[in-house]
Amino acid sequence: MIKLLRTAWERLSLYLPVMLMGVLALGTYWLVRSTPLLLSPEQEAPVRHEPDYFMRKFSVKTFDGAGRVKSEVLGTDARHYPDTDTLEIDLVHIRSFNEEGRLTTATAKRAITNGDASEVQLFGDARVVRESVVDKAGQPQPRMEFRSEFLHAFMDTERVKSHKPVELIRGRDQFTADTMDFDNLDRVMQLKGRVKGTLVPGAAK
Repeated sequence: MIKLLRTAWERLSLYLPVMLMGVLALGTYWLVRSTPLLLSPEQEAPVRHEPDYFMRKFSVKTFDGAGRVKSEVLGTDARHYPDTDTLEIDLVHIRSFNEEGRLTTATAKRAITNGDASEVQLFGDARVVRESVVDKAGQPQPRMEFRSEFLHAFMDTERVKSHKPVELIRGRDQFTADTMDFDNLDRVMQLKGRVKGTLVPGAAK
């Protein structure tokens, strides 16, 4: 009897590790099936093009490092959009001074500007005016005015362009075209489409 029990125990001990591994595997499988899945991290919601603040009958000024006024933006209503960091303004009036202190103004029924008003898109009865100045060579530069239903003005680099019909008044000279790209610093103007011009002798003086 004892010999039979010893034989049975030896056989049992032989298969015991295999049985324990089987029980462990079943327990692991049950644990995995019973454990709830971890929630995947929520993706950040895309930023909507919605205003985060409003202004009414306002005036905003920016200054350069020396404390001089660099630009002033006035309007009846404004909406700031954080996703593009732009300001949409109704009945806008902008005054901008370059590094030499030359004044450029811009007006329109509506405008979209970047943070420092150095880039402005003007919509509806848009006008950009650069007042007459004397350049570094001592030569007088006449007053220039741009008119269109849309103007894209780069105030710091004194560039104005439009993909819509535009009128340019330089002193007493006048030009019209279907599109325009004017770079005042390089003194280059590109007029395309139906271009017409009227040059008045002595107008630039």
